[in-house]
Amino acid sequence: MDNLQGFAYGFIRCAATEEVGTLAFALCTTTSFLETLMSTPDTCCSLVPYFKVAPGKLDEFKAMFPRFIEKTRNEPQCVFYAFSSDGDVVHCREGYDGAAGVLAHLENVGALLGEALKIAEVMRLEVHAPAADIEQLREPLKGLNPQFFVLQSGGFRR
Repeated sequence: MDNLQGFAYGFIRCAATEEVGTLAFALCTTTSFLETLMSTPDTCCSLVPYFKVAPGKLDEFKAMFPRFIEKTRNEPQCVFYAFSSDGDVVHCREGYDGAAGVLAHLENVGALLGEALKIAEVMRLEVHAPAADIEQLREPLKGLNPQFFVLQSGGFRR
């Protein structure tokens, strides 16, 4: 019996008989069924760049955020994208469905990133992704000297 059938059976039987054991069965099956519906295995490829902005250039760098966001907004494989900052250190929080999404994004924002790197430097770049995606990203990203973190199985996202 799959989760949906089990849930329906437990719910109907519980409503008809009001048995405590059946109620527990229905609740247990409901939780399992809802958890399955509400989450999926996490296979997101995250880029984690930190930029050190040149003295006196923070406002100019932050003025580029809307341009980056607008260029990224319609990328079909982008899961999330935002900026955060602490003084003159800026982080771009970004995730993609697969290595192809990462590479498409870098191509899409390449010219704008070139502008940004005239007033900031990449302090650190991390890539968090499943092993198969990391293997696809090693060669294209080697010039950025990233640290690669292999995503371990068992995680989820909603």
